[in-house]
Amino acid sequence: MVYAVVRAGGRQEKVEVGTIVQLDRVKAAQGENIELAAVLLVDGTSVTTDADKLAKVKVTAEVIGNLRGPKIVIQKYKNKTGYKKRQGHRQELTRVKITGIK
Repeated sequence: MVYAVVRAGGRQEKVEVGTIVQLDRVKAAQGENIELAAVLLVDGTSVTTDADKLAKVKVTAEVIGNLRGPKIVIQKYKNKTGYKKRQGHRQELTRVKITGIK
């Protein structure tokens, strides 16, 4: 079983070939191929974390589409002062399918 841990935005994701992952928004059109930076590679029994060897590893993904995450409501309240503040946020995301780990 071959899988890799890739850096995507501010997070790391464990991916295999065929996995569909949601990443922070990537500037790429639907159907384009992108490359992700590998942090760790597991190939059968060997685990690779060496930066020189990982520079040669290519994790390719195809962009399926862009979407927005769930709405998060931020509320602040201070008792007895009449202070209330409400704010919402939806994260911009990109859904990609991993096509190869070489």
